[in-house]
Amino acid sequence: MQKRAPLVSKDTLLPFILLTICFAAWGVAANMTDPLVKVFSKIFTMSSLQSALVQFAYYGAYFCLAIPAAFINKRFSYKTGVLTGLGCAAAGAFLFYPASQTMTYGFFLLALFVLAGGLSILETSANPYVMAMGCERSATRRLNLAQAFNPVGTNLGVFLAATLILPNLNQASAEERAAMSAAELKSVIGAELDAVMLPYVGMACVLVIVWIAIAYIKTPVNESTEQKSENIHLGASFKRLLANRHYRFGVLAQFFNVGAQTCVWTFTIQYAMAATGGNEVDGGQILQYSMIVFLISRFVMTWVMQYLYPARLLMIMSLVAAALCIVMTQTPGFVGILALVSISACLSLMFPTIYGIALDGLGDDTKLGAAGLVMAILGGAILPLFQAALIDANGVVVSYIVPALCFLVVGGYGLFDIKTREYKHDQTASAEERTATPLSSK
Repeated sequence: MQKRAPLVSKDTLLPFILLTICFAAWGVAANMTDPLVKVFSKIFTMSSLQSALVQFAYYGAYFCLAIPAAFINKRFSYKTGVLTGLGCAAAGAFLFYPASQTMTYGFFLLALFVLAGGLSILETSANPYVMAMGCERSATRRLNLAQAFNPVGTNLGVFLAATLILPNLNQASAEERAAMSAAELKSVIGAELDAVMLPYVGMACVLVIVWIAIAYIKTPVNESTEQKSENIHLGASFKRLLANRHYRFGVLAQFFNVGAQTCVWTFTIQYAMAATGGNEVDGGQILQYSMIVFLISRFVMTWVMQYLYPARLLMIMSLVAAALCIVMTQTPGFVGILALVSISACLSLMFPTIYGIALDGLGDDTKLGAAGLVMAILGGAILPLFQAALIDANGVVVSYIVPALCFLVVGGYGLFDIKTREYKHDQTASAEERTATPLSSK
């Protein structure tokens, strides 16, 4: 029996732990940001479409900064990319303080853009960096292990929003706010924005500590994976990636996966309020339950992948998620809430599975390929706008048809990968049969 390759060596254990903190960090930021759509719509009295610009700024930054991150990784190293991302993310989080003082929506969008831009660089660098921390045989398992800690961050992000932000929202309605004097309204909004600012500034301090730790710790990597920039030609890599159907479909699947995930979680609070008649705090609890399911399911799905091919599991879970979205639109109430929470179990495996499948076999093109998959996070900026427009027109219950359609595309990629590998296997088997056939038999 072939000896299983170790996931992490003694030399890379501490750097690996620090990087897993980074995986948790962007989980905290993303899921602490999801409730802000509802928060800002109430604070600034906006429509769902206007407040959804929060996600447009956040995920739009991911799109804009992914290619610069690839240049940093190619020109310098993954470690440089990680440090650049951490520094930028910390700066964006610190910007929440002046944004809360000016009390302008645009300043908060700018802070989110800078924060997410740093996280884009961080994510583009950290994923392949983890894969390079050891032998190639264990690279995928090592990435899955690191990704398993991302849901820890998502749970913490929702917890911080549910305990530090949502309970501090003034329960005054839009009509009651309109009746307040300018001084009263300014006082109310100021207190609410201070509550928004506090957890972000706290996160900035943590990111600075992690930056210092990573900067001063030597990290050995697999030299065959961490290649030098002079050996890589961006133009040639880009052409090869564009010609690779498997990779192109992977980027498209990631676009719709992140879009579906963002849609499901961003409007969880609105759906829960509509389905149960509760308030923002009650909706925040439903979102917290979803994150707990997501966390547990990430480890469960990683275990199941030992027995079921990842693309097949991806296809099955995508179809289940689409069906659950349809259930939500047809039976709002307890059944709808149960379906909503259950979708997170399906989501738990999608991002790392698509990421791993799409990058499989790219070789020299892995760094640029990783940037393309991070750019696909743009789906989280665009698709919630469609759902928000549908909410303004027809209500939040019907709007969950949007993530349902997204999940069908993701399921299609799982089926495509299965069929592609079966075809390659048949071609290889046929070639071996032709080689083994003696000439005299013809």
